[in-house]
Amino acid sequence: MADSVYKVIEIVGSSEKSWDDAARVAVERAGQTLDDLRVAEVTAQDLKIENGKVVAYRTKLTISFKYRGE
Repeated sequence: MADSVYKVIEIVGSSEKSWDDAARVAVERAGQTLDDLRVAEVTAQDLKIENGKVVAYRTKLTISFKYRGE
Protein backbone atom coordinates (compact mmCIF):
# COMPACT_ATOMS: atom_id res chain seq x y z
CA MET A 1 0.00 0.00 0.00
CA ALA A 2 1.40 3.39 -0.99
CA ASP A 3 1.83 6.13 1.60
CA SER A 4 -0.89 8.77 1.49
CA VAL A 5 -1.41 12.27 2.85
CA TYR A 6 -4.81 13.80 3.50
CA LYS A 7 -5.79 17.42 3.95
CA VAL A 8 -8.50 18.27 6.50
CA ILE A 9 -10.69 21.36 6.20
CA GLU A 10 -13.73 22.71 8.01
CA ILE A 11 -16.99 23.40 6.17
CA VAL A 12 -20.50 24.45 7.21
CA GLY A 13 -23.71 23.35 5.50
CA SER A 14 -27.11 24.97 5.92
CA SER A 15 -30.62 23.61 5.33
CA GLU A 16 -34.17 24.62 6.09
CA LYS A 17 -35.03 20.91 6.67
CA SER A 18 -32.63 19.32 9.19
CA TRP A 19 -29.07 18.96 10.48
CA ASP A 20 -28.70 15.76 8.44
CA ASP A 21 -29.71 17.61 5.30
CA ALA A 22 -27.29 20.43 6.13
CA ALA A 23 -24.44 17.87 6.40
CA ARG A 24 -25.45 16.25 3.11
CA VAL A 25 -25.58 19.63 1.36
CA ALA A 26 -22.10 20.52 2.67
CA VAL A 27 -20.52 17.23 1.55
CA GLU A 28 -22.16 17.26 -1.86
CA ARG A 29 -21.14 20.87 -2.50
CA ALA A 30 -17.55 20.21 -1.36
CA GLY A 31 -17.48 17.21 -3.69
CA GLN A 32 -18.09 19.51 -6.66
CA THR A 33 -14.70 21.22 -6.21
CA LEU A 34 -12.61 18.77 -4.14
CA ASP A 35 -11.43 15.40 -5.42
CA ASP A 36 -11.26 12.13 -3.53
CA LEU A 37 -13.26 13.03 -0.41
CA ARG A 38 -12.64 10.45 2.31
CA VAL A 39 -14.19 11.16 5.72
CA ALA A 40 -16.49 13.81 7.18
CA GLU A 41 -17.00 14.29 10.90
CA VAL A 42 -19.75 16.45 12.41
CA THR A 43 -18.13 18.82 14.90
CA ALA A 44 -21.02 21.16 15.75
CA GLN A 45 -24.65 21.84 15.01
CA ASP A 46 -26.60 25.05 15.53
CA LEU A 47 -29.81 26.76 14.53
CA LYS A 48 -30.56 30.08 12.89
CA ILE A 49 -33.52 31.72 14.63
CA GLU A 50 -35.62 34.61 13.36
CA ASN A 51 -38.60 36.04 15.23
CA GLY A 52 -38.53 33.12 17.66
CA LYS A 53 -38.70 30.47 14.92
CA VAL A 54 -36.08 28.11 13.54
CA VAL A 55 -35.34 29.14 9.95
CA ALA A 56 -32.22 27.08 9.25
CA TYR A 57 -30.18 24.16 10.57
CA ARG A 58 -26.40 24.46 10.30
CA THR A 59 -23.92 21.62 10.57
CA LYS A 60 -20.16 22.16 10.86
CA LEU A 61 -17.96 19.34 9.61
CA THR A 62 -14.31 18.53 9.21
CA ILE A 63 -13.76 16.79 5.90
CA SER A 64 -10.68 15.06 4.56
CA PHE A 65 -9.52 14.49 1.02
CA LYS A 66 -6.42 13.03 -0.55
CA TYR A 67 -3.66 15.62 -0.85
CA ARG A 68 -1.81 15.74 -4.13
CA GLY A 69 0.31 18.84 -3.52
CA GLU A 70 1.46 21.28 -6.14
